[in-house]
Amino acid sequence: MISAIYASISALIIVRLSLNVIKARRLNKVSIGDGDFDNLKIAMAAQSNAIEYIPIALILLFALEANQANNLLIHVFGLALLVGRIIHAQAMANNNLNKRVLGMRITVFTLIGLAVGNLIYVPYAQFFKF
Repeated sequence: MISAIYASISALIIVRLSLNVIKARRLNKVSIGDGDFDNLKIAMAAQSNAIEYIPIALILLFALEANQANNLLIHVFGLALLVGRIIHAQAMANNNLNKRVLGMRITVFTLIGLAVGNLIYVPYAQFFKF
C-alpha cells in the first residue's frame, strides 16, 4: 500500500512535533498547559495543527487507494500532504506567516482534492482505469 508510506512519514512528523513540545516543556519546567511561554505555545500549536489535519488526509488517501485509484494520483496527494505539513511546521517554528499560509493552502487544497477525488472516483472508477 502506497498510503502506508505517507502515513509512516506523517507519523514521524507528528513525533518530531511532539518532541518539540516535550523539549519546550522541559526548558520552561511546565508539566501541564503552556505556562504562558511563547516557545511552548508555538510548539503546541504546531503539533495540534498537524494532529488536526493529518488523520483525515490519511483516511482520504487510504480510501482513494482502496478504491484502486491510479498510483501516480496517490503519490501526488501523499507528497502534497507531506510538503504542506512540513512547510507549515517549519514556518511555525520560524514565525514565518507567509510560509505558514502556504503550508496551510497546500494542506487544504490537498484535502479538497482528496475529498473530490473520492467522490468522483468511487462511482466512476471504471472510467479512470489505466
